Amino acid sequence: MELRLECHDKIIQLIDKGVHIPNPLSLDIGDDVDIDQISSNGVKIYPGCRIYGGKTVIAAGAQIGHEGPVTIENCQIGPDVELKDGYYSKAVFLEKANMGLGAHIREGCILEEESNGAHCVGLKQTILFPFVTLGSLINFCDCLMAGGTSRKDHSEVGSSYIHFNFSPDGDKTTPSLIGDVPRGVMLNQPRIFLGGQGGIIGPVRIGYGNVVAAGTILRKDSLEDNKLIVGKTHRAVIADFVPKLYPVLSHVVENNMIYIANLMALEQWYMNIRRPFFILQEFGELIYNGVLNNLELVKKERIKRLRMLADNLADFSKNNKLGSRAASQKREVYERIDQICDLFSGETSAKAGEKHRDRFLSKFEEHRNENSGNYVEMIQSLPSNVSQGGTKWLKQIVDDVCQKSSAILPLMNLFKKT
Repeated sequence: MELRLECHDKIIQLIDKGVHIPNPLSLDIGDDVDIDQISSNGVKIYPGCRIYGGKTVIAAGAQIGHEGPVTIENCQIGPDVELKDGYYSKAVFLEKANMGLGAHIREGCILEEESNGAHCVGLKQTILFPFVTLGSLINFCDCLMAGGTSRKDHSEVGSSYIHFNFSPDGDKTTPSLIGDVPRGVMLNQPRIFLGGQGGIIGPVRIGYGNVVAAGTILRKDSLEDNKLIVGKTHRAVIADFVPKLYPVLSHVVENNMIYIANLMALEQWYMNIRRPFFILQEFGELIYNGVLNNLELVKKERIKRLRMLADNLADFSKNNKLGSRAASQKREVYERIDQICDLFSGETSAKAGEKHRDRFLSKFEEHRNENSGNYVEMIQSLPSNVSQGGTKWLKQIVDDVCQKSSAILPLMNLFKKT
């Protein structure tokens, strides 16, 4: 009874402060929700919604539950975000992001400005850069996707698409990088299109401007830009399955290193470039902290999965059909996994590319002082020589992590194509 009365009291306070709640009796608000973290400016919460968690933030203009009931648990929801229906937990949504009917968005997700999905989209540990659009009936966990320059020119994933993120050996060292951070944050790269009724067998990396034909299942990297990619089906075969064989171990390890290095670059981008823009927004600091917490959560998840992979390699001479070199590579990863994971500290990324960083920050501040606009507008208006300097800084962070990990794992022969 006390919880129910407290819920009603919070709803009354929200209505009194100006939140539009058409049917108050249908709303459930957890006793841990801080109503001071829900804006009074233009927020509308439709019937049947449930809002829980002391870390939940709802900024001005947010629309919750227009297409059906919404459950929110400890999410940070930025200005003018629309969550039309579905379940959302420990995710961050930046300005004008939106998701449709039947969405299921879980921890570790960051949807940047105007990124969006249609109905029945499932995400976990996924980062979408501005404008990225997902169709309907999509499972897209453990990905980072960039590309595109505006709401009219955006990267897109066609309907009925899946990112296969669970291997036959039971590990999830499968994150896929669609675009990248150093170029993607500049919002000046060609869009990427993943055709519907297709999929990616992670971990895969894809260059900008690539168009993947509908029905294609990507199993290999496509690092060149501006290519049309048409997949082919496997021929029918029945063969013995050998557990923990890992015939492409170097590919898996390499792509995981690069993915985590990109996360580290993105973290530095938020800390050095994006934070001042958040501070200007209502609840901006809370939303900014939500982003950093989720980036750390995603990084920890990737490190956890790498350690699980290393554990699977403990019997490095068992079930080995690839020769002694493969056994040596497995031993190397298994024995040096701690050294690899030590590379992924904030100190590593903060020191990488300092000269490039300081030069870019100086140019960026000059540009910002001479121009007006929000974050997206400011980045879009950067002169090409300035944005190139920023890319050089962030790429140095990625390259630094890759070079150091390559030195730790010499037998893996990593990053020869990077």
